Amino acid sequence: MYAIIATGGKQYKVSEGDIIKVEKLDAEAGATVTFDQVIAVSDGTLKVGADVEKASVAATVMEQGRGKKVIVYKYKRKTGYHKKNGHRQAYTQVKIDKINA
Repeated sequence: MYAIIATGGKQYKVSEGDIIKVEKLDAEAGATVTFDQVIAVSDGTLKVGADVEKASVAATVMEQGRGKKVIVYKYKRKTGYHKKNGHRQAYTQVKIDKINA
């Protein structure tokens, strides 16, 4: 059984027991979060739309962290202009506990 959930502007295909990294959530490590935005659920047959209105996915927060550094380098030729910048995206690692369909 799997579900497709939406959080942080992205969609994730999850099954029970999966560990995924999503955009940062306001929750401490060990807390339980519920994803209510379920797009589809499959248990042999795919259910979408009105069939999954009441569906939800429960997950436990494992850790908060920051991803690898991405280097942003801006350069304009002949003018001596260059700028180097770095960015680390914050994430929340969650473990999927239960799909309530």
